[in-house]
Amino acid sequence: MASSLPILLLVLCSLNVAKAQLKLFNLRASDLPSNLMGTADGYVKVFCGSASLGKTSIRNNTPDPWWKEEFTHFKAQQNDVLRLEVYDSDYLFDDLLGVCQRQIKLGTHKHDCFLKKGGILHYSYTLG
Repeated sequence: MASSLPILLLVLCSLNVAKAQLKLFNLRASDLPSNLMGTADGYVKVFCGSASLGKTSIRNNTPDPWWKEEFTHFKAQQNDVLRLEVYDSDYLFDDLLGVCQRQIKLGTHKHDCFLKKGGILHYSYTLG
C-alpha cells in the first residue's frame, strides 16, 4: 500500500497559494497639500492585483482626511500588490497626489506611505 505522505505534502503546499480574504481599513491621510483652489478634497482608489476594489468618498477641504470605508477582496493571495492611489478632487480633473504600492503578507499590518506631492497616507490591512 502506497504512503499518503506525498498527497498530504501536495495539499499542504497548495495552501500557500490559496486565495484569502483581504480587508483594508483605517484609511486616513495627514498633511495633504493645498493648491490654488484651496485645501485638498481627498479620496483614495483601491486596487489589489488586477482587481479594482472601489474608491472612498471625497473628504472636502481638509489636509487630514479620514475615510470610514473598508474594502474587502475575497480572491487575494499573499504577494499580490495592494495599490492605493490618492487624489485631490477638482472641477476639471482630479490631481494624483501619490501612489502607495506594497506586496501583501498574511496577518494584520499597519503602514504609512509618503505621497509624491506631499502628505502621508496611513492604512491597515488584514490578509487571512
